[in-house]
Amino acid sequence: MGIRVVDSADVADSAVIGEGSSIWHLAQVREGAVLGENCIVGRGAYIGTGVTMGDNCKVQNYALVYEPAVLEKGVFIGPAVVLTNDHFPRAINADGTPKSAHDWTPVGVTIREGAAIGARSVCVAPVTIGRWATIAAGAVVTKDVPDYALMAGVPARRLGWVGEAGVPLKEESNGYWMCPETGTRYLQDGETLRRAE
Repeated sequence: MGIRVVDSADVADSAVIGEGSSIWHLAQVREGAVLGENCIVGRGAYIGTGVTMGDNCKVQNYALVYEPAVLEKGVFIGPAVVLTNDHFPRAINADGTPKSAHDWTPVGVTIREGAAIGARSVCVAPVTIGRWATIAAGAVVTKDVPDYALMAGVPARRLGWVGEAGVPLKEESNGYWMCPETGTRYLQDGETLRRAE
């Protein structure tokens, strides 16, 4: 199976890359990053120092995944997505001196299993994106996102629910929702959704 790293990619010696993973042209994977098995890092993507990615993640072209982001298994990051890490960004301190790594504390974005972040979305740390949630292209996420939520807009708001197949769910009755693709049923309780038993 092996690991594929193209010549133009910049992968730190201390990065750990899982079996079956591919890192494409001009991508950068920084020191201490850990990528699981069968991950794909697209052209020009950036994976920050110490970022962790589970198995089967896909980071599309020119996405910026800043530390200390955590991506659980099966996460999709669309083209040009940005996961921020600075709550109060500034180039300089209040006294006018250049800001250095010692002048701020990075905060991260956590993306739970199976979630998908659409092209050009921005997730403003610190936020957690729930399991199997979908963030629409161009959205700006500023608050935690529940499992299975379909989010869109600036700032992002929940428009509905999606199942594990990524397809919007159809509302039934008594709080039940169904995936039109798989037939899987889900149960809503307030602003949360879970698979029905």
